[in-house]
Amino acid sequence: MSAPIARQGINQIKPHMLIHKSDPGTVAAVALNSNESAFGPSHYAIQSARSAVSSIERYIENPAQILVPAIARRFNLNPDYIAIGPGSDDLLARLARAFLEPGNELIRSANGYLKVPNYAYANNAIPINAEDKDFTAQAGNILEQITSRTRIVYLANPDNPSGTYLNYRKIENLHAQLPSNVLLILDCAYEEYVDEKDYTATQLLVEKTHNVVMTRTFSKIFGLAGARIGWMYAHPDIIDVINRIGLTFPVASPSLAAAISALEDTTHTQYVYKTTYRLRSQFSQALTQSGLIVYPSQANFVLIEFPDGKHSAQQAYDHLIRSGISTRRFASAAFDSCIRITLGMEHEIKLAQKALTQFLAH
Repeated sequence: MSAPIARQGINQIKPHMLIHKSDPGTVAAVALNSNESAFGPSHYAIQSARSAVSSIERYIENPAQILVPAIARRFNLNPDYIAIGPGSDDLLARLARAFLEPGNELIRSANGYLKVPNYAYANNAIPINAEDKDFTAQAGNILEQITSRTRIVYLANPDNPSGTYLNYRKIENLHAQLPSNVLLILDCAYEEYVDEKDYTATQLLVEKTHNVVMTRTFSKIFGLAGARIGWMYAHPDIIDVINRIGLTFPVASPSLAAAISALEDTTHTQYVYKTTYRLRSQFSQALTQSGLIVYPSQANFVLIEFPDGKHSAQQAYDHLIRSGISTRRFASAAFDSCIRITLGMEHEIKLAQKALTQFLAH
């Protein structure tokens, strides 16, 4: 008897993160592994979510009518260019489903966001890696990979897990050399953390083109990772396509209420931005002085490389786990000598720094 068979590409999907197999009783007291905001959401967002629970038995018929105008106001955007979903991951998956046919190609920076090949595999498409430099995407290398089968070029900016970025001029030049039938997806989940002066908001490129998409999220600086809300900015024709294949009721009512209040509380997000910038600078400097390689980050995390020697990244990761601190390792040989540490509260960062200092001393 035959059984239902899923798309062949799905069998190629593999985990992109390594999960520590600790003892059942081991609990990390300090979670610096998943790039959530340790500062949490605005207290107004929490209050709004709690209030919304009182009517949780009801669907929200069209949450986009409520959330899209709020996003447009906050970021001075055209609401006709905005779609929402249960996390930007959902929107990225929908973009892949809408624009990739079997045998098409999706090009990404080789060591960029490690989940991206799975979007291609899920649609029987082919992920193509473009060589990077020091974990930074190289536009020229991406362009060299373009073929008649290319349908999507994906770039996380700032990238994850490196935290590196390309400035607006480089992205604009990359787009100018892409065929018009290739969709450029710019995953800007960490854009609110960027402080470099040559980084220009991606929506400018979206508004003057027909084949550029920017995705964003409430999971990072807004502190709503558990609420699962993302949004994207693209030409209305693309927005229409993505809305057609979306869920009927895509956002939970407490999540929607929290997002609206989070957008309004600019004092909170400005505090998170300034504090993250300060901690990122201090932590990076301290680790560099300890002899580690710290990649320049524009996000709420840092990627640390352990030079060849008696102290390996895996040993450091295990030491941090034993110290009650969870960080992140990746299922890619390119990151064998690295760990990624999310920037938590100041006392948490100091604990991680102390633990690493102790580790390097032995």
